[in-house]
Amino acid sequence: METTRSRGRKLLRLFGYIIAALLLLVASGLLLGDHLTPKALGTPSQAMPLQPDQTLIDRSLAPMLAEHPGESGAVYLSEGLEAYAARSIVTRQAGRSLDLQYYMWHDDMVGHLLANDVYQAAERGVRVRLLLDDMNAAGLDAQMMALDTHPNIEIRLYNPFRNRDGLWRLLEMVQRAFSINYRMHNKAWIADGRVAIVGGRNIGEEYFDARPDVNFRDLDLLLAGPVAADASRIFDTFWNSQEVVPISALQHNTKQQMKNFIDQAKLEAREQEAVPYLQRVRARLDDSYLGNRLALHWTSQVHIRSDPPSKRKDADPRDWLVTHLAQELGSARHKSLLISPYFVPGAAGTKALIGQVKNGVQVGIITNSLAANDVAAVHSGYMHYRRPLLAGGVQLYELKSHGHTGRASTFGSSGASLHTKAFVVDDRRGFVGSFNLDPRSAYLNTEMGVLFDDPVLAARLRSEYLRLSDADLSYWVYLSKGSDLRWLDRSATPPITYRTEPDTTLLQRATTRVISWLPLESQL
Repeated sequence: METTRSRGRKLLRLFGYIIAALLLLVASGLLLGDHLTPKALGTPSQAMPLQPDQTLIDRSLAPMLAEHPGESGAVYLSEGLEAYAARSIVTRQAGRSLDLQYYMWHDDMVGHLLANDVYQAAERGVRVRLLLDDMNAAGLDAQMMALDTHPNIEIRLYNPFRNRDGLWRLLEMVQRAFSINYRMHNKAWIADGRVAIVGGRNIGEEYFDARPDVNFRDLDLLLAGPVAADASRIFDTFWNSQEVVPISALQHNTKQQMKNFIDQAKLEAREQEAVPYLQRVRARLDDSYLGNRLALHWTSQVHIRSDPPSKRKDADPRDWLVTHLAQELGSARHKSLLISPYFVPGAAGTKALIGQVKNGVQVGIITNSLAANDVAAVHSGYMHYRRPLLAGGVQLYELKSHGHTGRASTFGSSGASLHTKAFVVDDRRGFVGSFNLDPRSAYLNTEMGVLFDDPVLAARLRSEYLRLSDADLSYWVYLSKGSDLRWLDRSATPPITYRTEPDTTLLQRATTRVISWLPLESQL
């Protein structure tokens, strides 16, 4: 008995030491603050000046810009293949500059193919600036350093880790828990300062219809003309900010890394996996893409907006993206249609949406069902608000998990999932971008997107909302007479009503419920 008690005391003491060490680690991070963050700032640079006919993109757009003075062309990219093709084409046509800003660039086939397009552009003399968030860059240093070796390519990282991998990176994450939590979620692909692709897609197979087991439904806007200057200005602000560090200051490169990267890229383009995908994409590729295939809609009422790079240090939220979006949504008089994969409106947001319904506004929301959600922890934050929203007259749809296994890990997995982040107000004003309607996008991440006031762009976005909310793709969520949640599958004959979250297991539902009891909402 005494031995058992002694062992118990030793275990408790060991546990206490571990907790104390973690608290000391976090406390040191709080006390030292930004001194722990790498400070190697790069040489400032700016977007390259536009030229009338220097590049193929310049020449392709010139006649259209002349026909639409002061206006910009815009077109939605809703299909994964076309979204990939658009990036590949403008990269191949670029002759002056490529400015690329992303939260995530995966180490997979699509990531490698697009990286090779970027490398080939640099070989033609195009200046390439690549800005990535460092949270998801673990393990990618060799590939990034290979590209950074090229004289025309520079890579910088947002809020980077000093320790690049392994246990030390994990310990740094604990120590800098409060500062490392702020991430750059922006997504932009800017070619020659003339064309900007802005929206919700990261760079990876699941965003471009390249994986049979994953189908992210996403949306970008390709913008051509004067509005691209907004994207260039935002990129320059981030590129030259104190939050950004050149990767060359964090890691060393070798010429052998560049050779390995080139050899691998050439091999991968011929591999069994890439060939059929590129054959599917090839139908989207032709030299007149910008001129003929895109059917650009021209308007002067389109703008690109972003959070500041120093969002966590900026105490004035008036220039934060959430402020602009709240004003747009709050101005609704007839209709608000929202699409958000991660939807955690909070008490204030729920009250505002219900208030709009009381004022005669039709409010509709499309988000992920539990089975379709790739982050179950976010669903645990959303589930609290379904009942009050429905009771208040809000229309709610949840995306089905077609072709999905129904398994989502606690903090992330792959599967058929909604990834579009957009809304349309009064069939005229709208937004498409990286901003989820949740606390993380509002207060922790930097976000960016396109705001417009144009009935044609609004009508096309409304069509996307109607497509996603269609019976084949989404469940209609409603309250029974006893105020219990119900999910209606309107595509079945006769329609099927579910009393629990469709396509999920008891363990899934129980796990999500337990997570919902934790104080995590501010981090979701």
